[in-house]
Amino acid sequence: MDKNFLIQEIIRLKKEKNAIILAHYYQDENIQEIADFIGDSLELAKKAQNTDADIIVFAGVHFMAETAKILNPNKKVVLPDWNAGCSLADGCPPEDFKLFKEQHPDHIVVTYINCSAQIKAMSDLVCTSSNAKKIIESIPVEQKIIFAPDENLGKYLQKETKRELVLWKGSCVVHEAFSLDKLIEIYNKNPTAKIAAHPESESHILKAAHYIGSTSGIINFIKTDPAAVFIVATEAGILHELAKAVPDKTLIPAPTTEDNSCACSECAYMKMNTLEKLYLCLKNERPEMLIKDELRIEALKPIKRMLELS
Repeated sequence: MDKNFLIQEIIRLKKEKNAIILAHYYQDENIQEIADFIGDSLELAKKAQNTDADIIVFAGVHFMAETAKILNPNKKVVLPDWNAGCSLADGCPPEDFKLFKEQHPDHIVVTYINCSAQIKAMSDLVCTSSNAKKIIESIPVEQKIIFAPDENLGKYLQKETKRELVLWKGSCVVHEAFSLDKLIEIYNKNPTAKIAAHPESESHILKAAHYIGSTSGIINFIKTDPAAVFIVATEAGILHELAKAVPDKTLIPAPTTEDNSCACSECAYMKMNTLEKLYLCLKNERPEMLIKDELRIEALKPIKRMLELS
């Protein structure tokens, strides 16, 4: 379908149906351009909570649309591609996590927002990469903690908070793809550059970074830091908005071990959403995210605690 036709139709349908398009920073450029709001997980969760739209079109991955529905039971939440999953969420099956939790009965559970509603329902608190440190530090020192599903973020939090955490062994394929050797090679060619990394990255990448933070944190760092060149170790979709915000700065995506076309790390799940799928999901109002009320109420509790704390 013609791109201009799709854009015009999306704008028309959005107005006609009182819909809002929320897009994650890792979405395709065309989707970012047409979205009403672009953000990271926490910003999008808050935006989903505060909208007066009748329909939320969530251009992101499955767990994000699920979170939007948990926060907005009376709104219709649709997503462009039902199969846009997440390696972190998929790597933490509820039945296995239930057994893991039973092995540590005196621990409270903090889960990273990148997990399914079932996992959230088994949690005491949910966090994002931007507020994880704050959430962990809000828990009494003597209280034992399970942290899931991201082991890399968990290791980073242990270092930052000086707390012992029992970690679930999960990881994000996008953030585990970075090559330290290639990163050092690029850095040697650009010695004045600053490296900004997401805490889902492996510890050897984080050791090399000048700044570690969430997607929004990385954007703010690059906007405000006086350096002229930045090497960015997170999903390459972030560079689209960022390049518009800092046209005078040079942005280099951190290289991956794979020799792929963009020489960067892209989330295949995030890129499953296209402008055409976005148009069709708005037109047909499906696939629609539905959650049983009992599960939704349980999954909402730790999210509410997080939003109150952050």
